[in-house]
Amino acid sequence: MSDTRRVALVTGAGSGIGRAVVQELFERDWAVVLAGRNRSHLEESRRIAGDVDDHSLVVECDVRKPDSVADMFDELEERLGRLDMLFNNAGIFAPALGVDELSFDQWRDVIDTNLTGSFLCTQRAFALMKRQRPQGGRIINNGSISAHTPRPNSAPYTASKHAITGLTKQTALDGRPYSIACGQIDIGNAATELFKPPADEPVMDVKHAAAAVVHMAELPLDVNILSLVVMATNMPLVGRG
Repeated sequence: MSDTRRVALVTGAGSGIGRAVVQELFERDWAVVLAGRNRSHLEESRRIAGDVDDHSLVVECDVRKPDSVADMFDELEERLGRLDMLFNNAGIFAPALGVDELSFDQWRDVIDTNLTGSFLCTQRAFALMKRQRPQGGRIINNGSISAHTPRPNSAPYTASKHAITGLTKQTALDGRPYSIACGQIDIGNAATELFKPPADEPVMDVKHAAAAVVHMAELPLDVNILSLVVMATNMPLVGRG
């Protein structure tokens, strides 16, 4: 990889929004670390993005596990030397069940992936950005419209995304002395192979969400978008029709 390119790490890069962000980053001349649990899906994302000049690194990582996250960051630092942007994107849903119907494992799987995974990656990225020279970098957390307004029967997901907002604000505050900026993007109804909205709700092309992430990423570090909502214009979010 070229040592002049900015370096981004995208978790959950094997599909959906993560895959779209990888493609947008390549188009903007970033070097990209693609992280996820399924190597074949990550390799497919790299192929779709058109990485013919080896400007990417594929790393299998389970963000729920501290040792796996530590190994990923060790490899990243050894191979690339620094990190300019982390996109905490890995996330899952639980089955659409009422609070009284959820199992503990269903709750824990979502919290461990969406919240603890983001924390573990943030912790390692923060430490690297703090010690690297030049110091600093940017962390972008994938929140959700559910961080504002939940859907029915989605307690684990909604709770995890509300907590991401707290993690975002705390990281932004703690990062100030080290030129570490942190912001959150809340994406509503972006069409991907994983997300199927109700039939009566509008959707937007996922490329618009990806472009918004990269816009946040490319701001100078003395400028931060703390919170950004991007959604299909006619989503039933802001009021009754």
